[in-house]
Amino acid sequence: MSRILLIEDHDRLAHLMCKGLLAAGIAVDVVDRIDSAWVAIQQMPYQALVLDRGLPDGDGLVLLKKVRNAGLNVPCLVLTARDALHDRVEGLEAGADDYLPKPFAMNEMVARVRALLRRPAEFHPIDPSHGDLRLHIESGALFNGDKSITLAPAEMHIMQLLLHKHDDVVRRSALEAAAWGLSEAVTPNALDVALHRLRRKLLAIGSRQRIANVRGMGYALRQADDAQ
Repeated sequence: MSRILLIEDHDRLAHLMCKGLLAAGIAVDVVDRIDSAWVAIQQMPYQALVLDRGLPDGDGLVLLKKVRNAGLNVPCLVLTARDALHDRVEGLEAGADDYLPKPFAMNEMVARVRALLRRPAEFHPIDPSHGDLRLHIESGALFNGDKSITLAPAEMHIMQLLLHKHDDVVRRSALEAAAWGLSEAVTPNALDVALHRLRRKLLAIGSRQRIANVRGMGYALRQADDAQ
């Protein structure tokens, strides 16, 4: 399932949008401010952004410019109550990939998001890899050469983030957000259970990569000889 970030401060509209996107097989995390959106984007390799311009802490284009200045090419659909030509041009120049004025039909919004998710691979890598591992997102299979094993959805999202970060340390909270979203409540040991299963699956396919616990910091992929 694809996962996007919706930055929208109108609760009812955000709820309706989430309902429409989930029905189309698209998972959604929702935040209502620029600062919390930036934190979420740094934690998760989202496949698209849906960004409202009128947010409590400023114009959403401020966030979009920050994303583009950081070298992130995640596709972005900008929503706005403004429909003047110069507003659309301003949004596109800030780095938007598409622009949808309010009010809009939900089926059109969903169609535009799905179009962004079909963007070429250089905008959002489909099958991340690192070391001897490659994750096939469509099938949920983790490969080491010609050996493979199927991952549960939460396991796949965790592995996707670890592979995306290569051997950088990922915080526990970021892995939980990747696996279950920002708004879904999870039990305290849910991540530990998922990591235990992933470690067993790495061994099952003979990978030299290990999920190491970097004490006091988080988790990272490490070669077997370097894993703690």
